Amino acid sequence: MKINPNGFREYDARWVFEKEIDFEGISSLGKGLGTQIINHTKKSNPRVIVGHDYRSYSENIKKALTEGLLSTGCYVEDIGLSLSPMVYFAQFNLNSDAIAMITASHNENGWTGVKMGIKKGLTHAPEEMSELKEITLNKNFITGKGVAKNINNFKEVYVQDLIKKNKINKKIKAVVACGNGTAGIFAPEILKAIGCEVVELDCKLDWSFPKYNPNPEDLKMLHAISKAVKENNADIGFGFDGDGDRCGVIDNNGKEIFSDKIGLLIARNLSKKYKNSKFIVDVKSTGLYSKDRVLLENQCKTIYWKTGHSHIKRKVNKEKALAGFEKSGHFFFNQPLGYGYDDGINSAIQVCHLLDERKEKINEIIKELPNTFQTPTMSPFCKDEEKYQVVDTMVSKVKNLKHEDFKIDNQLITEILTVNGVRFSLADGSWGLIRASSNKPSLVIVVESPTSDLRKKKIFDFIDSLLQKTGKIGDYDQKI
Repeated sequence: MKINPNGFREYDARWVFEKEIDFEGISSLGKGLGTQIINHTKKSNPRVIVGHDYRSYSENIKKALTEGLLSTGCYVEDIGLSLSPMVYFAQFNLNSDAIAMITASHNENGWTGVKMGIKKGLTHAPEEMSELKEITLNKNFITGKGVAKNINNFKEVYVQDLIKKNKINKKIKAVVACGNGTAGIFAPEILKAIGCEVVELDCKLDWSFPKYNPNPEDLKMLHAISKAVKENNADIGFGFDGDGDRCGVIDNNGKEIFSDKIGLLIARNLSKKYKNSKFIVDVKSTGLYSKDRVLLENQCKTIYWKTGHSHIKRKVNKEKALAGFEKSGHFFFNQPLGYGYDDGINSAIQVCHLLDERKEKINEIIKELPNTFQTPTMSPFCKDEEKYQVVDTMVSKVKNLKHEDFKIDNQLITEILTVNGVRFSLADGSWGLIRASSNKPSLVIVVESPTSDLRKKKIFDFIDSLLQKTGKIGDYDQKI
């Protein structure tokens, strides 16, 4: 049996298939998860929804996981080829006890993984992942006799749930890009049905991802969408990740709009109808939320929280927030707009509602926000077993520099947020973030300045210099 312990990530599980985990390892994971579900639900035969994405090995991995679940006594209900939000929705619609989605999301071909949850609308928290790791690696399994059945045509139930309440009046021409990932058989259909004119880009399913990873933060994908928007004179471009829980946006001029700013536009639009609402945003997101004029006028509160879909889902749930937004493109809409989990297609729909209610084009609407200079998310390689130690070192270092009145580009460090890595703010409102990736052997770096592109670059150079001195940093996936 092969199962690398490092594959138990902060809030889901991910491995390079065959190199780090094999079918036997996956089956053990199923036994561990089944045991955990039984322990938490106090049921001998809890119902578990399973689904899988469109990778060549995902269906067989789902079968191995199912075998493990069945051996503990779980009743497994298989909804087939799915998006992660479709599996989350199924837990509400079918009133099941837990879910398990076989996906590696936007990770490169060769990766596999499982997103799982017990409480409706929530995926595993770090403590639940630690518990699952311990059960699985120590083989503390419950033995039982489960039953498996297929739930046919559930895709249509999910699709119709999004369509029926989201019809728009304006004819919006949208480029819909799916990077040959699973969203290709969902997003175009749904957006057409609500009233969009859809231009499909890389929507044909192909598990080899021949052009680029289905990742709305990947510059190759964003450039391809930009080109298609300009060539087709489209109103907007949407890019979806491999399992459909994230959405990236390109404006009508072919310019990328970082998802945190799209989130702010949506929050502004919602705040007029839902006054006194709370919004949760991750620490990678723009600093504009906290001082936004429209949100403050409508008595709305913004809370910055840990990056990661599981963390934001839980915070949205706990705070009874109307919505949550991550810079990575995970958006979370609570009742009455959604069920609290992240759904990339619902995110695109909310952008369509924004355009439907306004006369202006999206490039004109975005100009209503103060201009800032932002980096994309940048990830230098750092070993899983070293990345958290490196981040702890960075936290201490930045705190010491603040204490010493150290200046970055002639700006004092005025505030430090350590809820997730270290996010330091400067006197002019610029900020930089260093945190450990939750799902890969890498760090995450983001910088923003309201002042200048040059200051943004100098803050990045400062961060990179600190990291290089550790001797534990490898190549970046992308750099400014």
